[in-house]
Amino acid sequence: MAAVHDRHKAERTENLVRWTEFDRGGHFAALEEPDPLVGDVRAFFRQLRGKG
Repeated sequence: MAAVHDRHKAERTENLVRWTEFDRGGHFAALEEPDPLVGDVRAFFRQLRGKG
């Protein structure tokens, strides 16, 4: 529920380009579940490269 509130607030105050929520991991996602996080970061930059 907090993530919904956080996203709503961020959408009103920031220019969001991407928002991803994971089923696993926690506050330290890079240490706990690095593979999904790395995949998401790569997908983000692929998206930017495609717009160039």
